[in-house]
Amino acid sequence: MREISLDRLRTLVAIADLGSFAEAARMLNLAPPTVSLHIADLESRVGGKLLSRTRGRVQPSAIGETLVERARRLLADAEQALEDVERQVQGLAGRVRLGASTGAIAQLLPQALETLSQHHPAIDVQVAVLTSQDTLKKLAEGALEIGLVALPQAPVKGLRIEPWRRDPVMAFLPARRECPEVVTPAWLAAQPLILNDTTTRLSRLTSEWFASDGHQPTPRIQLNYNDAIKSLVAAGYGATLLPHEASTPLPDSRIVMRPIQPLLWRQLGIAHRAGDIERPTQHVLDVLWGLSAG
Repeated sequence: MREISLDRLRTLVAIADLGSFAEAARMLNLAPPTVSLHIADLESRVGGKLLSRTRGRVQPSAIGETLVERARRLLADAEQALEDVERQVQGLAGRVRLGASTGAIAQLLPQALETLSQHHPAIDVQVAVLTSQDTLKKLAEGALEIGLVALPQAPVKGLRIEPWRRDPVMAFLPARRECPEVVTPAWLAAQPLILNDTTTRLSRLTSEWFASDGHQPTPRIQLNYNDAIKSLVAAGYGATLLPHEASTPLPDSRIVMRPIQPLLWRQLGIAHRAGDIERPTQHVLDVLWGLSAG
């Protein structure tokens, strides 16, 4: 089936508005024979007369009125689509898909999104809660533009993975219990524990930290949601090890935060596809880099 050209629909609307082939030709900067050809093509396509001449003025027929009405909508939609794409190319609007763990989403990402909304309110960031491995996989497949991942990571073809943040891991303890000024693996292993689940890199870091002093404690519960872990600590259910970002508020008054020895760090990186970066994605990256630390 032969499609209808927008140029021909534009010609039809111009004639309907101006009532003249000649005036439509002048407005559209077309030769009069070209205007006539456009109308002939449309009439051939629909199988009926689209225009009639009444009292020296060209007017749409009944069929023509129907097509003119639809043509106005199509032309307006096409114009809007071009404007939307131009805004995206200019970085004024657009959609950016981002994958991150719950640890990054809980504190760091809200700060980034607040800053982004102040400078680029028309950029829509769609967030997926994923493990680092799933984030890298979806980036490589083109299903994401940006990923916040735990480091270190093996190189992935076609992706750039760069260090972003290095935050200290701290002990979070119920305030109503006595605790040392510096928490060691031996002391913490003797406490009821709430730790990250085994799918996370923080879980592996925590296990290595305990193992450095010969301990392998069994937690009371394992979760992959840091705010929920902190709520349980505040309720006195147990102690935990979590990263603490310098830009985030101090924990609930029912929680005591203590440094640990030996020191432990949670490292995060920013991943994105190599090559040209669309402007909306670059704006999000710029805001994220503004939150880099240590």
